[in-house]
Amino acid sequence: MKKLDAMDLDGRLLQTFLCVMEVRSVTQAAARLQLTQSAVSHQLERLRAIVGDELFVKSGRGIAPTAHAAALAERAPAVLAGLQQLVEAAHFDPAAMELHLTVAANDLQRDLLLPDFLERVRAVAPGFTMRVIASGAPRAELLRDGPSQLLITPRPPDASDLMHVRLLEDRYAVFFDGSRRAAPTDAEDYLRAEHVTVVHEPHRTLDIDDQLARAGIRRRFVVEVPGFAGIGPFLRGTSRLATLPSLLSRHLLRGFAQAPVPVPCPVMPMYLVWHLRHQDDARHRWLRGQLQACAAPQASSSG
Repeated sequence: MKKLDAMDLDGRLLQTFLCVMEVRSVTQAAARLQLTQSAVSHQLERLRAIVGDELFVKSGRGIAPTAHAAALAERAPAVLAGLQQLVEAAHFDPAAMELHLTVAANDLQRDLLLPDFLERVRAVAPGFTMRVIASGAPRAELLRDGPSQLLITPRPPDASDLMHVRLLEDRYAVFFDGSRRAAPTDAEDYLRAEHVTVVHEPHRTLDIDDQLARAGIRRRFVVEVPGFAGIGPFLRGTSRLATLPSLLSRHLLRGFAQAPVPVPCPVMPMYLVWHLRHQDDARHRWLRGQLQACAAPQASSSG
């Protein structure tokens, strides 16, 4: 079998091949591509000559792909995407961009960064739309084969095919209902209190809770909720405490009192994460820059 020679290939051949793969019919592929049947057949013949394989064989009243065609179909979309990125890099114009972006984030990052990000991007690129999904305990599959193109998280998945950049750093604070209690005066007062925290599904505890537990600091948790939005109702009207990122005071925990954590406490980083395949995409790179610009004011005032 002749080895595939990249210099003989072009995007139209691959596009036609993938269309025939999808519909399993030269006639239907020609109609979808708005070509004549003979033009589609000619392109398939060119591709057959390049790869040295029949690609499709008769099967009943239709056609079926060969094993080589099935393998080629797995790789061809990435090749076409790469060609498209070369064109977009040279002609990228945000004002003319029609792009839908899916971002995975928990409710802290969602409320803190994404409303400003949407307004900032749409002011330049009015065709931009965005979907936000819950990141939960983020896994590499969210970006690798899942629906998301960006992930915002304090804990990037450990995977060699993922890229990340630090957006900001926040300190932790103790939140409480100031009408029901004073700030904890010392570590003993802090540890004597009842505590509320977040545990992301399926059972991913917060970094701060993990680190304090490893340091031997044991607190009495009376309730765990699946997101930061659930914290407030369990603090309001009680003497309970919640040790969480201080930036929550700007949105989900606005109105609650806060105080420094009276035990040794780490800081909380926040990262922007994406898959390696988007690294050099002009549109994706521009969007990452816009999100970093939205995070900058938060980073400068979160200390």
